[in-house]
Amino acid sequence: MDEAVAAARDFSRLRVLALAVVTSMTRSDLAHIGVIGSASTEEQVLRLARLAEGAGCHGVIASPQEAGALRGALGASALIVTPGVALPGESAGEHVRPGTPRAAVAAGASHVVVGRTVTRAADPAAAFRLVRADLEL
Repeated sequence: MDEAVAAARDFSRLRVLALAVVTSMTRSDLAHIGVIGSASTEEQVLRLARLAEGAGCHGVIASPQEAGALRGALGASALIVTPGVALPGESAGEHVRPGTPRAAVAAGASHVVVGRTVTRAADPAAAFRLVRADLEL
C-alpha cells in the first residue's frame, strides 16, 4: 500500500483504495485462510482499513454492511466503495454481506458498485433507473 500511495503522488486526481475483506467472505473463511483469533469480519475490515489509512490510502473497498463502522473509523473524507449492492428483493449472489444502494449510502458509503443488478437484467436501462430511484428515496 505504501508503494501504491507513493506511486500515485504525482497524479493529483488519482485515488488509492485498499480492499478490506471481499464481500463473499465470512468469519469462517477468514479463519480458513489463517486470520487467527476471535476477530469478526467487521473487526478484520476495520483493522485493514486502519492499516490502509496509515499507509495514506484515500479509502477502502468493503461491503455495505461495514460502511457505517468504516465511516466512523475513517472520518468524513475517506472514500468507502461498496460492492455487493443489489436492489431490495434481489439475490445477492455470492455476496454474504450485501446491502441495497440506499442502505449502503445511508450507512456512509461514498460509492456503490452495482454490477449484476444492471448487467444481467433483461432491460439494463430500466434496472439502472431502479437503482437511481432507490438512491433518491
